[in-house]
Amino acid sequence: MNSILLFDFDGTIALGDGPVLAYAAQVATALGDDAGFVDAIRSALAASDGEALDGYDAVRRAGAQRGADSRLLSAAYRASRQQLATAAAPITAPDGLADFLTEAAADAERMLVTNAPATRIEEALDALGLSGLFDRVVTGAGKPAGLEALLAGLPADARVLSIGDIWHNDLAPAHARGHATALIGGFADTDATPTYRAADFATLTPQLTAWLRP
Repeated sequence: MNSILLFDFDGTIALGDGPVLAYAAQVATALGDDAGFVDAIRSALAASDGEALDGYDAVRRAGAQRGADSRLLSAAYRASRQQLATAAAPITAPDGLADFLTEAAADAERMLVTNAPATRIEEALDALGLSGLFDRVVTGAGKPAGLEALLAGLPADARVLSIGDIWHNDLAPAHARGHATALIGGFADTDATPTYRAADFATLTPQLTAWLRP
């Protein structure tokens, strides 16, 4: 039986508020706003509550309330991704992730599946110390629908564990197919019913290892 680990990118293997704040700064500039918009996003990130799915959704919602349309938000997001893994949008990897991925190579296919564009993903993985540790990288995945399609294309006997920080996008499609799921940190979601749940990757590692080697 094939074992497959599906990892999300932002908020799962790439940690830190840098990319979200870079997005917020681009929106603020486009709106002609001062630091007030970015400060509001900082507060939203610190609270991790409300209706937002994650930090990016918080920026979209706050921007829309200030008159930003989808075209402005899309352009701001694309501009912010050009800054990924730079001083303007720093990221860090979870403690122990590189070691886990290295050890998992013998037991499972390791896939990175993200809605983010390919822009600077390779550079980001290098900055995170994760270059070469994923067997397959899927960008612009269009989750959740894109994840449903990806799962449908896997071997019928595949044993899958999906790991992410947004239940609706990263995990719900896998859960619906009877696969294992692991929810890490993120914004609260009352609909979430993951197999495993923890505030950080390091806390989840023993459970993920046990899943790999039942």
